[in-house]
Amino acid sequence: MTTTGLTRPLFAALALVAVIGLGVGQARADMRLPALDHGPWKEECGSSCHVAYPPQLLSAASWRAVMAGLEDHFGVDASLEPAVGEDILRFLEKHASRRETSAGGKPLLRITETRWFRSEHSEEVPASVWKLPEVKSPANCEACHTGAKEGDYSERTLRVPRGAHK
Repeated sequence: MTTTGLTRPLFAALALVAVIGLGVGQARADMRLPALDHGPWKEECGSSCHVAYPPQLLSAASWRAVMAGLEDHFGVDASLEPAVGEDILRFLEKHASRRETSAGGKPLLRITETRWFRSEHSEEVPASVWKLPEVKSPANCEACHTGAKEGDYSERTLRVPRGAHK
């Protein structure tokens, strides 16, 4: 594990980012979000574009807004067959955060826009990290959280990208 240029507190904070302040309930000792298994969600939302983000990261209202705009999903047509989309939405709503994820009365569509994400990452993650070629975007959880696909954001699966510095 590479920690070049990072202090130990920064390293620990990166490991905690996905658990502390999420509003997903009690943090587990192993720092894992509850494992969820829903085939259509994993296949459609966790395919080639990004990790299937845990439903606990956004509120039900936010997930409804995301699913309602799949024809222009952050610049990509991610449209689904209606029955598949409805099934995934029911799953997302069932497991969504109970905390509101909105701004100005509108549900947030990006996890990276939530208050906890901005607070945790802006204070603990150097801005240079987002510019690294292997990271590319704050939405790329897997760049640092190697267990993100399994909901594991623990320190033992954290890999700080080379070139990260404060």
